[in-house]
Amino acid sequence: MLNNNSCMNIYVNNKLQEITHEAKIADMLKAINITSPKGIAIAINNNVVPGAEWESYVLKDEDKVTVIRATQGG
Repeated sequence: MLNNNSCMNIYVNNKLQEITHEAKIADMLKAINITSPKGIAIAINNNVVPGAEWESYVLKDEDKVTVIRATQGG
């Protein structure tokens, strides 16, 4: 981890992830190599964030992010 004023720590599915300050959900998805938001749901600190807000929702240091990916099956 970098101890840098331009970075902060968040937890994505309970895994520590370093990301830049002022990063948005869309930025975080790119950082964890999710290129298509199709079938994805995001919760920040147990609150679901609608996909329409991912480009504007600014993450905060120590946020707990849950990424859920829908799967098909029977």
